[in-house]
Amino acid sequence: MPSKDKVKELRLLKAKALLGGGQDRIDKHHGKGKYTARERIVKLLDPGTFVELDAFVMHRCTDFNMEKKRILGDGVVTGYGRITGRLVYIFSQDFTVFGGSLGEMFAEKICKVMDLALKNGAPVIGFNDSGGARIQEGVVSLGGYAEIFFRNVMSSGVIPQISAIMGPCAGGAVYSPAMTDFIMMVDNTSHMFITGPEVIKTVTGEDVTFEALGGAMTHNTKSGVAHFVAKDENDCINMIKKLLSYMPQNNLETTPHVDTTDDPNRMDEKLKTIIPTDPNQPYDMRDVVKCIIDNGEFFEVHPYWAKNLIIGFARLNGYAIGVVGNQPNQLAGTLDIKSSIKGARFVRFCDAFNIPLLTFVDVPGFLPGINQEYGGIIRNGSKLLYAFCEATVPKMTVITRKAYGGAYDVMCSKHIRADINLAWPTSEIAVMGPDGAVNIVFRKELAGAEDKKKKHEELVTEYRKKFASPYHAAERGYIDDVIEPQETRPRLINALGTLLGKREPRPKKKHGNIPL
Repeated sequence: MPSKDKVKELRLLKAKALLGGGQDRIDKHHGKGKYTARERIVKLLDPGTFVELDAFVMHRCTDFNMEKKRILGDGVVTGYGRITGRLVYIFSQDFTVFGGSLGEMFAEKICKVMDLALKNGAPVIGFNDSGGARIQEGVVSLGGYAEIFFRNVMSSGVIPQISAIMGPCAGGAVYSPAMTDFIMMVDNTSHMFITGPEVIKTVTGEDVTFEALGGAMTHNTKSGVAHFVAKDENDCINMIKKLLSYMPQNNLETTPHVDTTDDPNRMDEKLKTIIPTDPNQPYDMRDVVKCIIDNGEFFEVHPYWAKNLIIGFARLNGYAIGVVGNQPNQLAGTLDIKSSIKGARFVRFCDAFNIPLLTFVDVPGFLPGINQEYGGIIRNGSKLLYAFCEATVPKMTVITRKAYGGAYDVMCSKHIRADINLAWPTSEIAVMGPDGAVNIVFRKELAGAEDKKKKHEELVTEYRKKFASPYHAAERGYIDDVIEPQETRPRLINALGTLLGKREPRPKKKHGNIPL
């Protein structure tokens, strides 16, 4: 039995560790509308489940009088707990201690929970709020970052990794979040950049603010670095919980099944009229998705970037699925560089974690243009193709309207091993649109026609009837069935039920060489 003095000492040390950089710095942190590192953990985890590790760790640095500034925990709170009863590992950087800067022991603490998460098959969640490397510790800090990076890569595709940027994240610190599966940022609070505004001003002469350079909306709309933007820290924490609900614990498990009150045989009559009669008129593919999935609950990923492709999570009869769909009301739903990258990364995540894929197709082709060609649309467009080909999870595809050219192949066609391919009567599957095809195929007839406009219209009608429909593809078995739109939900649920035990062996190899 320890003496009362020993117990008292322990309790005092633990109380001191809870204060991080001290009450004054905590008050200053709260004054910015931010939670402390510990408060974030408490709000995220189920009550009473957090178990802290390494609360007594302190740095070993003796340069620059650092031996006089040793604080328990060394600027990061680490441990494990549960979210809706499921185990997660967590680290939360503490800006009140040395500005959340990373040193040797700080990095070792993070590496410990990452190792435990990988060993025990549980997700890792990181709250990032740091000024970057601890300059006083020199190259040791850089080594600490690299140790974390290596673990990010080893964990990739094995356990889910989620990064929440709750404050600054600069320099080498940004590469760890970039290698995790999803990044969340808080509007007007979070910042990410390799070099700050002052360095940019010195090197390039460009003037830019912190917010314009690396704010939440910048990375959600322009760079695509971040997947979600939250209005405040509470919103961010709730997003993390929601996101995790669609994921398994690791790559050897399946996602949790959730009981649903939505009738699996429900047929939504709105789907009958959702496709405009004019083939060039836009509509919102999210409206289609919400009519089909459970309770219309679609958790969209990357909603502000590459809007011509929608991606996100949903459920069908209680089973989590990943949804990919062309968006006709943005760039007519064409595929371009950004949307191909966006879709490819999401498809690969779903495949890594046994999440079935549901693809909605309305694509007139790849976006033409000099900027697209110079930007590498050939290489980047191939990423989405590669991802769908590589995926061995259940794959279901619904063609709602246009499916033209190479983009038809790329959007999870039967030829790249989709399991179930359905089409609506409004779908048009062809090498290209009727107008363009007629101009090429019937060039001579059009040149010699007395009434070129009338002849063109006749030939377009004939072409559309023969080729721009689902039936030519269905004749060859490229489409498993042409269905009425309102039948889509029960047909997909029925198909998914047959695919849950899917096994698709592939050639043994170290890894493929995706066109990065």
